[in-house]
Amino acid sequence: MKKVVVTGANGQLAKCLKALVEVEKPNGFQFVFLDRTQLDISDPTLVETFFFSNPVDYVVNCAAYTAVDQAETDIEKAFKINADGAGFLAEACQEHQATLIQVSTDYVFDGKNEKPYLPTDTPHPINVYGKSKLAGEQLALGHNAKTFVIRTSWLYAKFGKNFYTTMLRLMQERDSISVVADQIGKPTYAPDLAQYIYELILEENTDYGIHHFAGNEVMSWFEFAQKIALENGFTTEIVPIPSTEYPTPAKRPKFSILG
Repeated sequence: MKKVVVTGANGQLAKCLKALVEVEKPNGFQFVFLDRTQLDISDPTLVETFFFSNPVDYVVNCAAYTAVDQAETDIEKAFKINADGAGFLAEACQEHQATLIQVSTDYVFDGKNEKPYLPTDTPHPINVYGKSKLAGEQLALGHNAKTFVIRTSWLYAKFGKNFYTTMLRLMQERDSISVVADQIGKPTYAPDLAQYIYELILEENTDYGIHHFAGNEVMSWFEFAQKIALENGFTTEIVPIPSTEYPTPAKRPKFSILG
């Protein structure tokens, strides 16, 4: 029986993976979902103790500091979770010959490309969140030979806190909303990414390194909001605005298409 540990159990991706496992009930694999109270990945002693007490074959690291704007001032905490935590998991995985699946982001790029970003392209993050996730990638790959880094973009589910659920709430509350129209990317449905990770594990894939996984459709946030309204029968007026009219503490890449 191979044991798969999934961190960040309260996040949308881990919840989607858990739902999939409960339906599929894979033979020969035991999935264990842990939240921060059960395994704080930013504490190296706790990570080391956990691995010595539990046989582990795979770790799917869904634990992350994802408050992009807050990270601009909460730098230490962002790096402690997104970078150090990934490194501690990788070190433990290396010592116990386990595979690490590290979930990362399109925000490792600056958005200045004119064609989709490939896994081989050089990252250049423009905000603290992106820098912390890039540092996590580097530590994960540097400390464990059996590491997958999976970059994804604009991740959403139909629950939790994300763009999709925020738009639904605003469309219920307001007659008109303004949405940024000059940032483009590929919205990624969290259950699809969960399926991709699940298959990597069950197939015992060994194509380690950096992979990109994102949705198939390219669109702006404004176009995504239009799609959400259409799918859910809302007639809310959606007004396209430039990023300059919606300033945020953290800069966002204008072009976030992963290839």
